Amino acid sequence: MHRLIYIFFLFLFVSANAQQTEVRYLSGKGSDDMVQWEFYCTGGMNANKWTTIGVPSCWELQGFGKYNYGFAKDSAKGKEQGLYKHRFTVPADWKGKTVNIVFEGVMTDADVKVNGKPAGPMHQGAFYAFRYDISKFLKYGAENLLEVTVAKHSANRSVNAAEREGDFWIFGGIFRPVWLEALPQPHISQVFIDAGADGLFTALINTNASKKERMEFTIYNSKGDSIAGFGAPNASDMRKGAFVAYWQVNNIKAWTPETPELYTAVFTLYKNNQPVHRVSQKIGFRTVELRKRDGIYVNGVKVKFKGINRHSFRPETGRTLSKQNSIEDVLLIKEMNMNAVRMSHYPPDAHFLDVCDSLGLFVMDELAGWHGHYDTPTGKKLLKEMIDHDSNHPSVVLWSNGNEGGHNVDLDSLFREFDLQERPVVHPWQLFNGIETQHYRQYNYGIGNYDNGHDIVLPTEFLHGQYDGGHGAGLEDYWDKMWRDPLHAGGFLWDFADQAVVRKDLNDSLDTDKHRGADGIVGPHHEKEGSFYAVKQIWSPVYFERREMTPDFDGRLTIENRYLYTNLDQCSFSWELKRFGLTTLTNKKGGAVAPSIAPGAKGVLELKLPEDWNTCDALYVRVKDRNQMELFTWSFPISLPGKKAAEIVKKEGAGAVQINTVDSLYQIRVKELQISINKNTGLLVSVKNGNRSIPLTNGPRIQEGVTNFKKFSHRFEGKNLIIASAFDKKESFNTLQWTIYPSGWVRMEVHYFPLALHTNMLGVNFDYPESQMRSVTYMGNGPYRVWKNRMKGTAFGVWDKQYNSTETGEQWVYPEFKGYYSNFYGGYFNGADQRFVVATETEDLFLRLFSAAPKTDPWHNYEPLFPDGAISFMQGIPAIGNKTQTSETTGPMGQKNIFYDYEKDPGRALKMVLYFDFSSNPEAK
Repeated sequence: MHRLIYIFFLFLFVSANAQQTEVRYLSGKGSDDMVQWEFYCTGGMNANKWTTIGVPSCWELQGFGKYNYGFAKDSAKGKEQGLYKHRFTVPADWKGKTVNIVFEGVMTDADVKVNGKPAGPMHQGAFYAFRYDISKFLKYGAENLLEVTVAKHSANRSVNAAEREGDFWIFGGIFRPVWLEALPQPHISQVFIDAGADGLFTALINTNASKKERMEFTIYNSKGDSIAGFGAPNASDMRKGAFVAYWQVNNIKAWTPETPELYTAVFTLYKNNQPVHRVSQKIGFRTVELRKRDGIYVNGVKVKFKGINRHSFRPETGRTLSKQNSIEDVLLIKEMNMNAVRMSHYPPDAHFLDVCDSLGLFVMDELAGWHGHYDTPTGKKLLKEMIDHDSNHPSVVLWSNGNEGGHNVDLDSLFREFDLQERPVVHPWQLFNGIETQHYRQYNYGIGNYDNGHDIVLPTEFLHGQYDGGHGAGLEDYWDKMWRDPLHAGGFLWDFADQAVVRKDLNDSLDTDKHRGADGIVGPHHEKEGSFYAVKQIWSPVYFERREMTPDFDGRLTIENRYLYTNLDQCSFSWELKRFGLTTLTNKKGGAVAPSIAPGAKGVLELKLPEDWNTCDALYVRVKDRNQMELFTWSFPISLPGKKAAEIVKKEGAGAVQINTVDSLYQIRVKELQISINKNTGLLVSVKNGNRSIPLTNGPRIQEGVTNFKKFSHRFEGKNLIIASAFDKKESFNTLQWTIYPSGWVRMEVHYFPLALHTNMLGVNFDYPESQMRSVTYMGNGPYRVWKNRMKGTAFGVWDKQYNSTETGEQWVYPEFKGYYSNFYGGYFNGADQRFVVATETEDLFLRLFSAAPKTDPWHNYEPLFPDGAISFMQGIPAIGNKTQTSETTGPMGQKNIFYDYEKDPGRALKMVLYFDFSSNPEAK
């Protein structure tokens, strides 16, 4: 107790007397507070004239220079330069101190002068913080001139190979902040920390102190309470010119992405027993271990990385970001229930790592390199700068030496030399260090290796997003394998956001460089695609086993804890029951006791539902984490389609059904409703409700089957008119029956076979002019569309979808209108001046609304398939591919549908029943 009191008062004394590093920004701190500097661009837009520019920034986004994508022929050959000037003053009392100028990032070569004198050698490499001691060049208490010449493309070929010749936008400029730091004499210049999950604290503190000086340390928790204080040996015991501190800190809470507990370490340098310099550093206690042929362990727990690749990017500012941007990115990544992010393909802003530390994400930090790499002298310098800048962040658990062949193997040993924590190093796209990181491997890839090998499997890129393919499409199959295989360490999807840049030279339009930049799981302004929610559900740390809501359901649901560190009693659970028609709903709500289930274990969630729960249509269970952020809301349909159809469909009516045969048509009339059906094919020809035409026609046509309905006859059963085809095993094995009721409702029943055992899609199609469509209100899963290999991420309910023509990754009005919607029960289809209603008693039906524009990729892997016609009711839908894989290679869900097609036995035919109401009033919903 006395020692803690002593430490407390010592800290107060130190705070009052020891000098902290003084920092003065010459630029803004990010994209949201730029400072104007003088600027001259030598080429492209607004070239060859002195003007001003905001710093930090990418100059293309400020209206200068030329836009380049890394694949462009001139992506690394241009001579575009930016000349910067900025005048600043420094306090007179800084004289005698060490004054550094610090650049956190300049693209790409930087020549720096202060008052006409070179500050130091040219810096080459865009994504690394560098500094010069400019003490001897400054005019203290007076104005100084800073001049920086920035070359967008480097004079060093290896820098261009690593940074400029890649699959991403290429920018130029002082794109990260610039500041001055004034340090007292003597001072602390650098701190390296290793804080283990067992509380063992190690620090190396670089100083310019003599051997007579000493150092003291204090560690504070997040509440500001001191938990440890100690002194280090004097400088005569320094290792490699640094003070060395070892200390066992007790009762610490380890840092994890689920519990990102941070501490503050304070280092105070003394001269002649007087405090002269104090440095604070945020730290987290955690330990990373690579156990080959086993796994990657953090704090003794084998990790499954649920990760995403992330570029530093915004449409309006390019690679220049703000701390708020970093917060937005991390929150979105965590909202998808991810726990990891890979820095592709360069180190990030400091504030991004700060946010990963505080909000909780594992980070793979990457030395820049795409398919090329730095030469060894350049790479060694930049690697040291990256580790100096990033190594104390507890979120950084892995290093990456380049990307996809951009690995300089001469640098591998230097990671261990420069990093006090000796974190594992990977080579993305290679087997290295016992970690297999192969990109975009197919689901069943590997004979005697990969899934069937003995190395840890960690694909640093997989399921490459392309428009609406990838990401969530295929992930359920991949993740099931990854989760259950002890040698799988998870993986990193490609990638986070569509890289659509604002083109100042093209009326501020958004440009993704066609298919190259349209590979994000969110849009350029973070618009959420359907895959966002699929990933959110698949990667939820609370996993619900499948459960049908049978009459004997007792409120018990089996769940699995897929957290790494957190008991499920830290989550909160609630339920809601809903009963709805197509436009109205009622509900009942309640809470549930969070069960105690350890990580990796299964247990039971008990819901105390009212006795009449089965009179409702759906049960919803929402789970929130310890911070009250939603993990996901699961929906369980209670009512089956047949029950809802019985509630909606009205068969009785005062009208009489009339039929006439005119040429090849059956002409049916019920009150003001007029229906024409082709008596040879059975297809719907026309529908009129009074003077309104309802343009649903030319169906049902069978998709990937033969529309061979034949030998129609008609009859009355009571007041109901029946028009039916005859079955013939050879010529008309598919059958169609229409029933028209006196109410005006129409029943369609189809029995049909596919043409082959394997089909991309199967169902019936109708025509409907897209220009007439305004909206659809339907009951089923939504609001996002699905593919066969991306069924997760939706909820059962009533959804009102307004027509749009969004093409994923090209426009960003989500959710899209066109596509497939699962578990369809029925809905209103609203046209320009007419409406019709559809209901079904067939389970597991898909509604198809029109066709997205045909798009593909250079390898023809991503090719969305849609049936004929415009509106379809499907019992089998296709999967979707991605940029690097066809749908079939993403797992079992990516395979074609398999339906019995032999012998044409009527008992094995697929059956579909639909009800149509063409007499609905379009003005009343």
